[in-house]
Amino acid sequence: QVQLVESGGGLVQPGGSLRLSCAASGSIFFSINLMGWYRQTPGKQRELVATITRGGSTNYADSVKGRFTISRDNAKNTVYLQMNSLEPEDTAVYYCKITTILQADYWGQGTQVTVSS
Repeated sequence: QVQLVESGGGLVQPGGSLRLSCAASGSIFFSINLMGWYRQTPGKQRELVATITRGGSTNYADSVKGRFTISRDNAKNTVYLQMNSLEPEDTAVYYCKITTILQADYWGQGTQVTVSS
């Protein structure tokens, strides 16, 4: 069984910053290929925020380019999301997701990010 533990969410004022972390543990018998962050608001589909490959190639949603930075520590099976210049529209539950080299997907439990004055 694979567990993803997220941390770092919370309440922040517009223009502020937060850093999310997601650590994978458990029965990870195969290398993690892709790691990413997604977010969801009530009544809407879950949307991609950013992904990063094992080699470090990144992909971002247009809405977060230039403000968010995704990174990973392969030795720790951990992915991070540095979020700067946060806007109220960034308010959502943020989920991390990993995909192994055998194409198995695992999701975290989600962490709430609220941007409000």
